[in-house]
Amino acid sequence: MPSMPAGASVAVPNDLEAYWLPFTANRAFKKAPRLVARAKDMHYYTPEGRAVLDGAAGLWCTNAGHNRDPIVEAIRAQAAVLDYAPAFQFAHSKAFELASRVAALAPKGLEHVFFANSGSEAVDTALKIALAYHNVRGEGARTRLIGRERGYHGVGFGGIAVGGIVNNRKFFGTLLADQDGVYDANDTNDRLLLGLQSSTR
Repeated sequence: MPSMPAGASVAVPNDLEAYWLPFTANRAFKKAPRLVARAKDMHYYTPEGRAVLDGAAGLWCTNAGHNRDPIVEAIRAQAAVLDYAPAFQFAHSKAFELASRVAALAPKGLEHVFFANSGSEAVDTALKIALAYHNVRGEGARTRLIGRERGYHGVGFGGIAVGGIVNNRKFFGTLLADQDGVYDANDTNDRLLLGLQSSTR
């Protein structure tokens, strides 16, 4: 699969109105958009061809780098055979192979893998598994969920409820009814944010 040359220019869209970006001041962004057109190894490239170091590895999901030939080829080869297999009542052998490899890396006692499509989905799923686990053991009253102040756990309802970023939760009411935070009593910011959080519940 050919790559675009490093200095290649890409057309900039002339209408930015329809797309609402998360965690972004959208009006300000659309007045002075920061667009990327492609990526290679550890850099993004703007439509004008300027390299921008990707210091956050995408959003922590491209740790192997961008547009690497072996990964591109593996994706191409798999898409040519099967691009998607449902996980409801069906499965694919490669999913079982990957689960076995992940389980082999995990500490003893963690032998099962549940795949999710994103970190937010994974957090919400983990919260549901924890609640269901206690419920089937006859301890259904164990419903308190604990999160750390300033902790980021995604943008699903569960992740925001146990997350500790006040601005992520203040517009959504109670979210989950039985959750709380863990705070550092010696940290002035933690005490301040605890007060802010209490006032927004």
